[in-house]
Amino acid sequence: MTAIWTLAALWLGLALIATLLSIWLRISAALSEIVVGTIAQLIIGASLGSAVLGAGETWVQFLAGAGAIVLTFLAGAELDPAVFRLRWKEAAAVGLISFALPFLGCAAAAHYLLGWGLMQSWLAGVALSTTSVAVVYAVMLEFGFNATSYGKTVLAACFVTDLGTVLALGLIFAPFTIKTIIFLVVSLIAFLIMPWLTPRFFRRYGGRPSELETKYLLLALFGLGALATWAGSEAVLPAYLIGMVLAGTVGKDHELIRRLRTVTFGLLTPFYFIRAGSFVSIPALVGAPFAFMLFLAIKVATKIVGVYPVARGFGAPPKEGMYTTLLMSTGLTFGTIASLYGLSHKIIDQAQYSLLVATVIGSAILPTIVANAFFLPRHLIPKTEPARPPAAPAVVEAR
Repeated sequence: MTAIWTLAALWLGLALIATLLSIWLRISAALSEIVVGTIAQLIIGASLGSAVLGAGETWVQFLAGAGAIVLTFLAGAELDPAVFRLRWKEAAAVGLISFALPFLGCAAAAHYLLGWGLMQSWLAGVALSTTSVAVVYAVMLEFGFNATSYGKTVLAACFVTDLGTVLALGLIFAPFTIKTIIFLVVSLIAFLIMPWLTPRFFRRYGGRPSELETKYLLLALFGLGALATWAGSEAVLPAYLIGMVLAGTVGKDHELIRRLRTVTFGLLTPFYFIRAGSFVSIPALVGAPFAFMLFLAIKVATKIVGVYPVARGFGAPPKEGMYTTLLMSTGLTFGTIASLYGLSHKIIDQAQYSLLVATVIGSAILPTIVANAFFLPRHLIPKTEPARPPAAPAVVEAR
């Protein structure tokens, strides 16, 4: 057990370093963890051997996989059903075009310009079609847009884009067999029953220190995740859909979401993102700078060509429309998940994986910087009222 505890301490030490860097540099913690994982593997692998970091250990793989599943569930649970019902046309149009054009454009570039095989090209299209809910949500919180109708609509569009990504990942790469049919039928039944069962079950048995709610949700996530992998699909697919169907119940329980976030971001996702970063090959990136710039340019260009006209068509002013477009150009979590899925299932090799993850990281940084520097719609930032001085205490007259 000494080796396990030592390795766990090493990983959590790397997670702590990544968190400090994210605070100092004011970047996403997930992005910082990927970079730390890449640098750690480069340094430790060069000095002590590539196996020292232990990314292939079974328990590390479990914690990383659990982090991806619960993070995906939380992303789906953040959907605001009321805003989506009110502005579903705009959110759906922006979200669908934000997925479709980069998916087709990046897949075509990989196949016709870089000479990748058909399945590798489709994987590239899936990985680079995403929009980072984590990055967009962080920007929304920073400027207070999350409390506005504009911010909630952009977040809803992000969910539509990532839903397209998750569905494409499952439908293109999962073999369609009798197992697939069983998985789809069981999942459909679960998606229909859970919105009715969950609030009633929580009202009757929840609210106790034993954390029954968390155990119930993890049972559903891991159970359908196991069924998905048994059918040859990806465990994050049912997790995202469970989050969406429970957004109106679990998503409104802010205390439960806070507790889930504590476990997820405090323990699970650092293993996922550091592990994902550890597979990135710096020498492979140095040897193919053209491919990196090509993918990044095509992803951002297709987002602009697709999203900007749609946003303008729904009445957004030019500056606001470009701000929305650049935020929809970001990528991180689901792009990394899709890339790691391709690597672990031997669809792509490590050099291709490194290229895709580097592009995903680049798309998380550059569009955000440009958007906030040149296109920030300041008129949408909520006005905060000046704090009023406390009232003077009342003086009680002696009688």
